[in-house]
Amino acid sequence: MKRFLDVVVSGLGLLVLSPLIVLLAVWVRCDSPGPAIFRHRRVGRHGQPFSVLKFRTMAHERAGGGPQVTTANDARITRVGRLLRRTKLDEVPQLLNVLTGDMSLVGPRPEVPRYVAMYPEAARQEILGVRPGLTDLASIEFRNEQDLLALAPDPEWIYVNEIMPRKIALCRQYVRERSMLLDLRILARTVLAVMR
Repeated sequence: MKRFLDVVVSGLGLLVLSPLIVLLAVWVRCDSPGPAIFRHRRVGRHGQPFSVLKFRTMAHERAGGGPQVTTANDARITRVGRLLRRTKLDEVPQLLNVLTGDMSLVGPRPEVPRYVAMYPEAARQEILGVRPGLTDLASIEFRNEQDLLALAPDPEWIYVNEIMPRKIALCRQYVRERSMLLDLRILARTVLAVMR
């Protein structure tokens, strides 16, 4: 049932949002040189790597380099990128990841290999036992993560030592309690959080 919902919602979402997707792609290309879509390596179900799709929000020549965490005042972010990140529209291409089965609408957010390697072994096994998601409990709690990191003298230290353990706990909670009802609740809370 979960996979059926993923396919139907992501397919309809891509269809309905296709004019917006084209418009945003053109806007990204016009704002700065480089491709409209950015592919970023993440760890998926059973530890399989895959490319998560996003609208590019950073200058192309610097998009793949630099720190693994991004703060709100990161100089690599383009003008359009700031708006896309604030509204979460940069995540819309991930509906294609959901449609192809790399991701689900709801599940632990996929993380970069470097940080997954830091997970405690039991947490890694548990979290990677399900498909990563477009949204989850941690996405809602850390809706303004970039703003929090911007205030830190060492953003990566704060991410690894304070934010990541909380995210891991929320991911494990989701895996243990997951149900269609919980997924629908998380989707509703995500929509409300994005609209704020």
